[in-house]
Amino acid sequence: MNLANRLLDTAQAHGDRAAVRLDDTVLTYDRLLAVAAGVARWLTANGLEPGDRVGLILPNVPAYPVHLFGSLLAGGVVVPMNPLLKSGEIEHYLADSGARFLFASPEAADEARAGAAATGATVIVVDPRGTDAATADVPEIVDRADDDTAVILYTSGTTGRPKGAELTHANIDGNAAVTRETLVEIGPGDVVMGCLPLFHVFGLTCGLIASVQAGACLTLIARFEGAKALEVIERDRVTVFEGVPTMYSAMLHAAGDADLTTVRCCICGGAPLPVELLRAFEETFGCVILEGYGLSESSPVACFNHPHLERKPGSIGVPVRDVSLRVIDDGGRGVPTGEVGEIVIKGPNVMKGYWGLPEVTADTIVDGWLRTGDLAVCDEDGYFTIVDRKKDMIIRGGYNVYPREIEEVIYEHPAVAEAAVVGVAHPELGEEVVAAIALKPGAMATADEIREFVKARVAAYKYPRQVWVTAELPKGPTGKLLRREVRTARPAEPSPSPA
Repeated sequence: MNLANRLLDTAQAHGDRAAVRLDDTVLTYDRLLAVAAGVARWLTANGLEPGDRVGLILPNVPAYPVHLFGSLLAGGVVVPMNPLLKSGEIEHYLADSGARFLFASPEAADEARAGAAATGATVIVVDPRGTDAATADVPEIVDRADDDTAVILYTSGTTGRPKGAELTHANIDGNAAVTRETLVEIGPGDVVMGCLPLFHVFGLTCGLIASVQAGACLTLIARFEGAKALEVIERDRVTVFEGVPTMYSAMLHAAGDADLTTVRCCICGGAPLPVELLRAFEETFGCVILEGYGLSESSPVACFNHPHLERKPGSIGVPVRDVSLRVIDDGGRGVPTGEVGEIVIKGPNVMKGYWGLPEVTADTIVDGWLRTGDLAVCDEDGYFTIVDRKKDMIIRGGYNVYPREIEEVIYEHPAVAEAAVVGVAHPELGEEVVAAIALKPGAMATADEIREFVKARVAAYKYPRQVWVTAELPKGPTGKLLRREVRTARPAEPSPSPA
């Protein structure tokens, strides 16, 4: 099967329904299929063969689904890219994937051309509205096997150069169906907020593909802002909101008299959601947030708080349909209930592998189980709770300190808007605990005050000896806090630590 079949099926059933909206620009399913077909015809006429890679460097605009589905219709493999990438990064994506074509927005055109120059890829600058390639005839969809690669998603590269996770047609289609049927329960009458980047797996699978499967409308925001999101929710009567924690935080701070009564379902992933933020958002807007967990390598959804099961705030819930999770020790053995170990995932959502990296793939997928590098515990009810990234764990004087635990305490302080806890080198202790925080607008708190607040609430070895107050914490393209940049935000000069 080809993911593009989902668009064809929905256009036949709901052709006059709105598929994609960006403010005043609206594409019905019939129109989306027509312009995607135009892209497919162009690619085929210019020599695209089934399995050839096609890059997309576009923000959340109608042109994104147009060129994604156009590439899939022609049998291509899509390589999504963050439109903020610079030429060197683009060159790596193109060279590594071997992409022959790159569709770019006008804003990204210069960097795209510079990055493509060394690879021979053809750069095509497109109309963000996605209406410049229509054809009256829908071409025959190029047949692809379930396990053929549909998308190569490059991971963030926190442990080196970005690696391309190969997600198959069945990976994405199946995971979108699980999301649509068991979590957000999307139908043709729904309006889904499209503020998650479509170049990221969360926005791609749970936003775009799930909406197309259901015949729902995906209303886009090209660049996320809390106030803009609230405006669009009211204007378009959004029923399903999908976001990462920083999006919920931004909307909470811009709340005013916003009315979110049309929203019946909120889901959160991409990073741990602080419990205090969850409670504040729900109290302010009257919405229930379901938190879950996944990776690019798992298409992404693996574990979630389900709408018709008990919800445990702070937990990522239970495995989704057809997916298994375990918590293991360094030797690959399961750990007892309540003990910390690494999450491993098995199921139809697990990626095919890393593009061109068979040895890395073999180290990452062992006997069908995806090694995540995330530390978690599983309780007696089968609910999983993330403790931290394995590589983010701080070892201070021989004691393990999990940043997530300390961040939860910091968020309890009424002046704190954002927090990130990291370890920095220390000559005697190995690592010292450091907290970087951003305050709420108009709030006042000193570094000493925050440190003492945490000190009174955690074991002596855990509290941050250094607290950095900054205007804003560094974030990646999905709004996820970038710990590696937090570590370099201030000189990590070791100093004697208070007892």
